Amino acid sequence: MAKKTHGLGRGLDSLFADVEETGDSILEISVGELDPNPDQPRRTFNEESIAQLADSIREQGILQPLLVVVTGGGRYRIIAGERRYRAARAAGLETVPCIVKDIDVIHQMEVALIENLQREDLNPLEAARGVRALMDQCGYTQEKVGQRLGKSRPAVANLLRLLNLPDEVTEMVRDGLLTQGHARALGGIENPEEQIRLARKAAEEGLNVRQLEKLVAEAREKKGKPAKPAAVKRLPAELEELQERLREQTGMRSVLTGNVNRGKITLHYSTREELERLNDLLTQGGLS
Repeated sequence: MAKKTHGLGRGLDSLFADVEETGDSILEISVGELDPNPDQPRRTFNEESIAQLADSIREQGILQPLLVVVTGGGRYRIIAGERRYRAARAAGLETVPCIVKDIDVIHQMEVALIENLQREDLNPLEAARGVRALMDQCGYTQEKVGQRLGKSRPAVANLLRLLNLPDEVTEMVRDGLLTQGHARALGGIENPEEQIRLARKAAEEGLNVRQLEKLVAEAREKKGKPAKPAAVKRLPAELEELQERLREQTGMRSVLTGNVNRGKITLHYSTREELERLNDLLTQGGLS
C-alpha cells in the first residue's frame, strides 16, 4: 500500500529535469506492487553489483527514490531505478521510496535509457537498441537523440552501426568478448562472413582494437579496397554534407558516390522497422 512520507525537496538529480515538477512527494510503495519496465533497455544485470548495492541499502537505505508510473489495479511500473528495486528485494525491504509521475511513453523511454547510460554502463548492444527504439518511436534524428542523451552525433552513429553486424558478432559484443571499438572496426568490412571470421579471431586470440583494425585494413587491401575508400575522400563538400544529412534524417548508413552531375546514393537498412520508418518519412515529407 502506498503512503505519503515527506516532500520531495530538492528532488531527483538532473536526470529527471524534463519530468520533474516542484511539490512532488515521495511515497513508500510495497515492492510487491512494483513491476519492471518491459521497455527497459538493460536486459542483463550484474549479480555481484546487485549484491553490493543490497549490502549498501541494508546499511544506509535507498538514497534516491525510484521513478514510477501508475499502471492500474494498484500497481506501478518502474521507469528508473530497477537496479535499486532488485537490490531492495535482495536486501529484504518491504517498501521502497518512489516518486509517482504522469509522463508519456516517450519520456518514459528517454528516462529509462538516460538513467542506464549515465549510472552504469549499458552493454553497447543494449544501448544501441535503446537508441534505435527512441529514434523509431519518437521520430528523432541521430543529432536529436544525441542532444537528448548528451552524446555526440558520431557517437550515436557508431552505436547504431552495431545493429548492422551479423548476429554472431553482436552476441560477442553482448557477452563482453568484443568491445564496441572492435565492433566499429569490423564495420569497415561489408562481407558478413569476413566480419564473423575476424570477430572470432579477435575473441579467440584476445586482439585489441588496434590489432583488429590492422587485420581489417589488410582484408580490405586484399580485395583491392583501401582502408578509406578514395571515392569518399574525393566527394565535394556539398555532397559530403548531403551524405551526412541523409544519415542523420534516416538513421541509416548512407553512401554517396559520384559527383554533382552524376552518381549514386545507397541506403543500408537491417530491420523491417528501419525500412518502414524510411517509407513514413517519404510519405509524410519528413526528409528535408
